[in-house]
Amino acid sequence: MSEELIHTTVLLNEAVDALAIKPDGIYVDCTFGRGGHSALILQQLGANGRLIALDKDLTAVAHGRQWKDARFHIVHSGFTRLADVLSELGVEHVDGILLDLGVSSPQLDEAERGFSFRFDAPLDMRMDTSGGMTAAQWLETVDEGLLTEVIRDYGEERFAKQIARAVVAAREIQPIQTTWQLVELVSKTVRTREAGKNPATRTFQAIRIYINRELEELEQVLPQCVSRLKTGGRLAVISFHSLEDRMVKHFIRDMADADKLPRNVPIRASEVPQGKMKLIGKAIRAGTAELQVNPRARSAMMRVAERSDVA
Repeated sequence: MSEELIHTTVLLNEAVDALAIKPDGIYVDCTFGRGGHSALILQQLGANGRLIALDKDLTAVAHGRQWKDARFHIVHSGFTRLADVLSELGVEHVDGILLDLGVSSPQLDEAERGFSFRFDAPLDMRMDTSGGMTAAQWLETVDEGLLTEVIRDYGEERFAKQIARAVVAAREIQPIQTTWQLVELVSKTVRTREAGKNPATRTFQAIRIYINRELEELEQVLPQCVSRLKTGGRLAVISFHSLEDRMVKHFIRDMADADKLPRNVPIRASEVPQGKMKLIGKAIRAGTAELQVNPRARSAMMRVAERSDVA
């Protein structure tokens, strides 16, 4: 399928507004995708501004390398290497960092990537196709207990045990190598599902999250974001899954809470320990107008925080 697949950027204006762009600032788009957020950031940067983009998807990186803008630099890397990438580029601190988590529309719409059950395609699901185990390879050998945990915890699927048992039984007869094989298997196992939702939705989501280590990578990058932000620098995170959003929410809360002093300690207000981050506003969801144009934005949730201590 063509690289020029349509991608509608989620919370485009809200995310860039949240970064409070300074014309001469340095910003990082940790999940370039097809560059919707990056393009708007560049529009708001001045001649001395700088934008660094990261993406583990080779197709996304190839798209970004077509941009001819001296202020822009893209790196083929997962965002868990954020601190290393900045060090390699000679950058100590930045004015803003954006994380747009999840799968981009082109990834979903390219049948060969195996993310979507709308096409019969190889069961791949890797964000970075240059290495790592495919979903099909993982399903060949995964223990039934682990598969149950993954589908239950990452997919929040109440029929996880039954699906895992069915997968293990089916692979004894024939390898599960395509998306439609998995869809058919899950559909026979899950008899009831929300109206309008494919029975395999939660299973596909769970396997994708596990294969790409999405929650582990989010846990690794958040502290790096804090350490690399300037004082007053902004972090904006767009999540599409309750587990991701919960992790971001708790991390910001923990960063906002400084070390607690014993009660009744005589101390000036100016001497009260301050946290590293402060929450900016409430969590933001896509509005009605955006949802009409892009239904995939319905699960999007953005949280914004600012570095509040001395970097």
